[in-house]
Amino acid sequence: MSVRPVLIWPDDRLTQVCQKVDQPDAKLIADMFETMYDAPGRGLAAPQIGVMQRVFVMDVGWKEGVKQPLVCINPEILSVSKEQVTGPEGCLSMPGVTVDVTRPAGIDLRYTDASGNRVTQTLNGFAAICAQHELDHLNGKMHFDRVKPDERARILKDYEALT
Repeated sequence: MSVRPVLIWPDDRLTQVCQKVDQPDAKLIADMFETMYDAPGRGLAAPQIGVMQRVFVMDVGWKEGVKQPLVCINPEILSVSKEQVTGPEGCLSMPGVTVDVTRPAGIDLRYTDASGNRVTQTLNGFAAICAQHELDHLNGKMHFDRVKPDERARILKDYEALT
């Protein structure tokens, strides 16, 4: 296992749609978890470390002492709740910037796990938000792409001032 460098915005790879994965790559998955925990983050998508594959990892409980590692390969959202929530989202690829994003409060997510099994899982609350954020990365989107154009422009201007 090894910690890999996290790509930082505006790296062009963060705007690309990732390719489907044929079979799980245990080394990639282990490196992604090590990188995420080291960052320290709660989620990490493969393109954030320069691997253009439809894979993300997340662990929404580890910072509170309850590890809940989840590997999602070729994930897809099957349905979303009607309830929407708005809350702050940070991103390892845009350090120091938090964006208030509105998303469905719950999702049904289908993915392949690290063992190659196809799984459908209902996620709610922070887990649903985290999964949607990471899935956005697989589709070449950042958290600031989910806000109105004037807010997006302000976020990017503020970010440029930080870097």
